[in-house]
Amino acid sequence: MTGRFELQDISLAYDDRPILTNIGATFEKARMSAIAGPNGAGKSTLLSIMAGLRHDYTGRCLYEERDLRRWPRRAFARKVGFVPQFLRLEFPFTAEQVVMMGRTPFGAGLFEAPGDQEAVEKAMSTTDTLAFRARDFRSLSGGERQRVVLASALAQSPEFLLLDEPTTFLDLRHQLSMYRLLRDLCRQGLGVVTVTHDLNLALTYADRLLLINQGSVVADGAPRDVLVPENVEAIFGVHAVVHQQGSPTAWIAYEP
Repeated sequence: MTGRFELQDISLAYDDRPILTNIGATFEKARMSAIAGPNGAGKSTLLSIMAGLRHDYTGRCLYEERDLRRWPRRAFARKVGFVPQFLRLEFPFTAEQVVMMGRTPFGAGLFEAPGDQEAVEKAMSTTDTLAFRARDFRSLSGGERQRVVLASALAQSPEFLLLDEPTTFLDLRHQLSMYRLLRDLCRQGLGVVTVTHDLNLALTYADRLLLINQGSVVADGAPRDVLVPENVEAIFGVHAVVHQQGSPTAWIAYEP
């Protein structure tokens, strides 16, 4: 099936300490899926497996019914974009050059391929990064860097976008802008899987929420069904009240 991730009994351990245990899930295009859980739950590790960055696990991770271990790297990069939580660059690349790196899967060596500049312009416009396109990436604020990295992933023209805590360095306005953008991209057919620590953002924008704790799936489904007070208290150790009374937008309030 085109544009679909399928995880089959994914497990991983360090020195006999379980990190992920029998994770099974399916992620479809045109939907925003969130992965949430406490620190150390295995969220980022799971996303790195889906991004094809590690293969030291048991089970199978499939994209388009093909095991990721059998995907050629360049072909997979034309299908799936990845936005890490941190990106460190040691050389003085401009923001625009970093975005152009997203076109690497389509190029030939050091030369630009047809459509590269158009894709870069569109990605930078979409992420509101054109204003600092000529600035050294290293001089940008954390939030500006994160938007540039997102633009680089969008420049790949992917079918699926994987994001690890994409709002970590963003102020509130840009957090909301980021998630509205991701929702719009989903409506255009892009598949999105995002790791997040913000339960209210997941509740507001995600179609589906995978809640994990200590490497295992605790709940999987619509965010309103997953983020019930007993789950939030059991996993995060806080008392929560979920407000949903007839409103199209639900939110969580935390009590001491």
